[in-house]
Amino acid sequence: MKILNLKLLNFRNYEKLELSFNPSKNIIIGQNGMGKTNIVEAIYVLALTKSFRGSKEEVIIKNNTDLTRIEGTIETKVKNNYKVIIRNNSKRVKINNTNIDRLTDYLSNINVVLFNSEDLKLIKDTPNTRRKLITIELSQFSNDYLKILTYYNKVLKQRNSYLKTLYLNGNASIDYLNILTDQLIELGMKVYNFRQKFIDDINFYVSKNYKMIAGRDGLVLNYKSDYKGKTKEDLINLYNKEKDKDIVLGKTNAGIHRDDFDFCLDGYSLKDYGSEGEQKNAIISLKMGEIEIFKDKKGDIPILILDDLFSELDEEKINNILEFISDDIQTFVTTTELDKVADKLKQNSKVFKVFNGTVEEEQYEK
Repeated sequence: MKILNLKLLNFRNYEKLELSFNPSKNIIIGQNGMGKTNIVEAIYVLALTKSFRGSKEEVIIKNNTDLTRIEGTIETKVKNNYKVIIRNNSKRVKINNTNIDRLTDYLSNINVVLFNSEDLKLIKDTPNTRRKLITIELSQFSNDYLKILTYYNKVLKQRNSYLKTLYLNGNASIDYLNILTDQLIELGMKVYNFRQKFIDDINFYVSKNYKMIAGRDGLVLNYKSDYKGKTKEDLINLYNKEKDKDIVLGKTNAGIHRDDFDFCLDGYSLKDYGSEGEQKNAIISLKMGEIEIFKDKKGDIPILILDDLFSELDEEKINNILEFISDDIQTFVTTTELDKVADKLKQNSKVFKVFNGTVEEEQYEK
């Protein structure tokens, strides 16, 4: 999978921008605040319709304009044109100028693996951050997963709202709560199965990658879920047990919305016992494993984005990443200085120099 070109209208600090990319390696250089990360962010939005920066969608729209448009040509076995148009209160997507009514039907067409400095905090961060990672990756594999998760969250919201009603009105019917609980269990079991399969798949690659990097076995991702090992009857009993507490607190205290996973090395949690080096090698193993899953499960290679990693990782960790990057992986690297980029990535790459929303292109031949 390659992105051949990118066209931006009113995206961040770019009023208009058109770029064509090297099918192998692309390096984007610029000082902080000049707009280098905005370019790879736009590629990410084109794929997933949202930013990896976690900001409100309207923030990506250039000041004093009412919409942004991101457009690009993606080559797999065929070439297709993709377009994302975002206004302050709406979002539209198109494939080959045909409107796609549901975002879930657009997603999974463009596959991207992002690796930035925030990912290095994944092990120490909150469960919500780790759940988002699974959702991002699974949404690129399966439209069904995102549809089911969206429906689950809708039912969860309805259940939480009705729990508050029950607390305020003791005469309200418990039957409706039981209906919502049953729906939540059915949907939650489907989400759980998707996630467990993904963790099982990623564990094969994570373990292998970590051995290649660190010379030792034993790294696994341990999936933690209220649904793990439970039948539907078990889950009904769990929700009945939690019912009074749920009503008092006005929220559902069990479910896949509380899922988490832990990086474990030789049975010990890296969050609690791992060194910084072990944690970073584990994240590298995970990210490179994601690429291999795409190759294995979808028969195509995703676009790889390395956002400002060369200022965060030492030479050993960078070399660990380079072990996995071949010429057939289209790679985008952002950096403040070309000298920080490893020679292997610079060879025959296309270089984009960014300054205050203007971009100059040149070829690095050395």
